[in-house]
Amino acid sequence: MTVNNIVPTTPVRAPVVTDFTRPVYCVLGLPFDALTMQQTVDLLVARIGTAERCFFSTPNLNFLITSQQDPAFRDSVLRSSLSLADGMPVVWLARLLGLPFTDRVAGATVFERLRDQRTTPVSVFFFGGPDGVAQQAADVLNAGEGRMRCVGACSPGFGTLAEMSTPAMIERINASHADLLVVSLGAKRGQAWIEHNLDALDTPLVSHLGAVVNFVAGTVSRAPGLVGRLGLEWVWRIKEEPALWRRYWNDGVALVRLLTTRALPAALDARRLRAATAAPVLQESDDGQRYTLTLGGVWRDAALGELRAALARATARPRRIHLALLGDCGLDSAALGLLLLLYGHQSRVGAALSMDAQGASLRRTLRLQNVDFLLQGLPGSTVPAATAADLAPQR
Repeated sequence: MTVNNIVPTTPVRAPVVTDFTRPVYCVLGLPFDALTMQQTVDLLVARIGTAERCFFSTPNLNFLITSQQDPAFRDSVLRSSLSLADGMPVVWLARLLGLPFTDRVAGATVFERLRDQRTTPVSVFFFGGPDGVAQQAADVLNAGEGRMRCVGACSPGFGTLAEMSTPAMIERINASHADLLVVSLGAKRGQAWIEHNLDALDTPLVSHLGAVVNFVAGTVSRAPGLVGRLGLEWVWRIKEEPALWRRYWNDGVALVRLLTTRALPAALDARRLRAATAAPVLQESDDGQRYTLTLGGVWRDAALGELRAALARATARPRRIHLALLGDCGLDSAALGLLLLLYGHQSRVGAALSMDAQGASLRRTLRLQNVDFLLQGLPGSTVPAATAADLAPQR
C-alpha cells in the first residue's frame, strides 16, 4: 500500500516553525538528528507541559529502504520535529559517511527511559496494536513503579485511516490529557495516521513506536541490550515473531545494494568534499514573490551558521523559495540535512520550493545521497487528499 499525504482534520492552529539549529545530517535520503539517548530524553521531557508539539520519528533500516520507494512515507519523516537513528545499520551507515553518531537511539529505549526517569511525571496513551493488547499494556504499566502512567488505551482494529480518525476518537485522546501518544499501526499507516490528525491533537509528544505496545504488554519480549548493540536484534525479532523473516530478508538484500551503489561511493565523495578549499558564498534576494538563496563554494558542518540563519529568514512566513546552487557548490551531509528540513517545512506549509544545481559533482552527491528528488522541488499546492485505495483497511 502507498499512503499519500492526507489532508489534516483541522486547520493548522499555529504558524509552522522549523528549527534549523538541529544537529541534523542526511543519511542516504533521510535526515537524522545526531543526539545521544540522554540528550533525546532530556529534550522530550522538556516538551512535556508546553504548547509546543513534537512529532518524533524513529527511522530504522526498514524506514530508510521504504522511503526510497514511497515518497509520501519519506516526506512524513522530513516533516517530523525530530528524527532518531533507530537501528544499528543506520548508525553504521552514518559512521561510514564520517558523521558524528555515537548512539543508537531506539524508540523502544526512548520509551523505557521516559518510563524510568524520576524527574517528571509522564502520562501516556496507547493507540494501536492487536485487539486488547493496548489495554493489557496499560494495565501492566499502571501496576508497575515509576512516574509514567497510562491514561488511555485503544486498539482500533483494521479500519481505514478515516474510520480511525473520527472526532470522537480524537476527543477521547485529547480528553485523556496524555503527555505522550504512542501509535502502533505499522510504520506506513502509523506515520500517515499521525500526519492526518496531528493538528487536531493536543498531546505534546507523538510518535509511532511500533512494537512498544507489545513489549509493555509482554506479548513480545525485546532483545537484550547487547544483542541490539551488535546489530542482531533482527534475529531476536524473528524468534519472537517468525512472520517477520521476509521483511528482514528483503531489508538485508536492500542493505547490500545500498552499500555497493550508494553508501561506499558516497563515503568516497565525502572525502573528496572534505579536501575541497572553496570558501562558502551566500547571497539572498526577495522580490516579493520568491525568496532566492544562491549558494557557492563548499558548505561543511563546522561553518553552517550563516546558512541556518538564512533558512530561518527565508521560512519566516510561507512563500516560494528558490535555491540556486552554483557550479562550484559542494554540500556535505550536514548541509544536505538542512535542505531536507527546508523541503519538509515547505511541504508542511504548502509553499513552493525549487532548486537548480549547476555542478556535475554536486548532482553526483545528490544522487549518491538519495536526495536528487530535491531537484524536482515542490509545486506549492495544498497537501493532496488520500485516494480511496490509500485509505482502505489493511489486514
